[in-house]
Amino acid sequence: MLKHLHCLLVGLVLAVVAWPAGADEPADVPGPDASGAQPAHPPPMLPKWLNPSGLPFIPIPEIATDPNGGTTVGILPVWLKTDDEHAIRRIIAPDLFYNQYFGWGFHGRLYEYTSEDEQSSLVAGLQERVQRQFEAAYQRGRLRQHRWSFVTGLTYDKDGTPRFFGIGNGSREIAQTNYTAQQEALQGQIGLNFSPIWQLLYTVRYRSVDVLPGTLANIASIQSRFANVRGLGTNHEQLNRVALIYDTRDNLTAPRSGTAWVIYGGAASRGGAFNGSLYTEAGIDGRNFLPLSARTILATHISLRYLPSANRLPFWALSSVGGGESDIGGDQPLRGYGAGRFYDRNAFSGTAELRHTYWSFDAMDTHVDLEIAPFVDLGRVFAHGDEWPITQLHKVAGVGFRGIARPSVVGYVDIGYGSEGAAVFTGLNYPF
Repeated sequence: MLKHLHCLLVGLVLAVVAWPAGADEPADVPGPDASGAQPAHPPPMLPKWLNPSGLPFIPIPEIATDPNGGTTVGILPVWLKTDDEHAIRRIIAPDLFYNQYFGWGFHGRLYEYTSEDEQSSLVAGLQERVQRQFEAAYQRGRLRQHRWSFVTGLTYDKDGTPRFFGIGNGSREIAQTNYTAQQEALQGQIGLNFSPIWQLLYTVRYRSVDVLPGTLANIASIQSRFANVRGLGTNHEQLNRVALIYDTRDNLTAPRSGTAWVIYGGAASRGGAFNGSLYTEAGIDGRNFLPLSARTILATHISLRYLPSANRLPFWALSSVGGGESDIGGDQPLRGYGAGRFYDRNAFSGTAELRHTYWSFDAMDTHVDLEIAPFVDLGRVFAHGDEWPITQLHKVAGVGFRGIARPSVVGYVDIGYGSEGAAVFTGLNYPF
């Protein structure tokens, strides 16, 4: 629910590194030298109204980049509220920015970390051209310490950045097209907790997706090259999914040890109770965190998704790899390519990264860890269920830089390199 706050904590970390120590306290005044003359006072480094230590918020320069969305620059004033234990409990972060594709825009953001067990978020924004966004989410029972857990989310999004290259693991870069995706979605999840480790989770999601012509200059619109692909225009989906979860991680946001396995299956219809079935799905997702030392963790992730049946399925509902984040039952990371780079019925993804904390410090009433993480991503899509999933893999190598304010906030910048060149991703939360 927090992926939209690009570069927040990474920018926050850069800000506190540059923040003058004790900026809110007067510096010691040197005494006279041996001749009895008083030394001249040095001029202030900044006029008072430009001195960040006197502001009620943290002014963060916003620099976000994405293989599909291009480069965004702006200013992000951040208000933080921490508790007595110096954990972040609230983030208020509006911004004003300029994007190379869509012009000037702004967002309003509110993130509430009531506790590790309860969190909520509200994000709204628009730009001069195309882009519109509203998202609200609420989670309760994250720690599975009570019988039931609940997650709800409401989304409206109009996005002009998506790309489509065709279907198949060998889709060519030269076939790139652009489209505008307008989506309205409502999702609810109810978890039955047998213990803090075991959970049975039911997910219901309704979404309406309009695939409209692309608007990016010098990139062909999807209708011009893939006029017959299923999913153009307006399509509806109602998903019902059941998952069995085994989770021993020591923290859900920034784990240092433990493992999490999810086995799931579901079915989606065109609306109503399995009215005109779109597809059935089955998959597995595993994450493991092995501490090698007090400051180094080997983190690994594997995902495998199958669609045993599909009936005139929109391309956007297929399995896919590409982008910077993992969504169980959805997109999987391949950080040398943009989101949705490869589509087909089935998908495999595997990742390993070595997360090393190289600096820790206290700043702005919270504790911050800075982390470097070299990584390798592997992934592919395939059409037939009898194909061996770990052949013909796309390979990506790269390095990630993360800022962590435990227990609830992680900001990252990941740089990956694949067969089509380099890609940079920024966001909130770990990629998996």
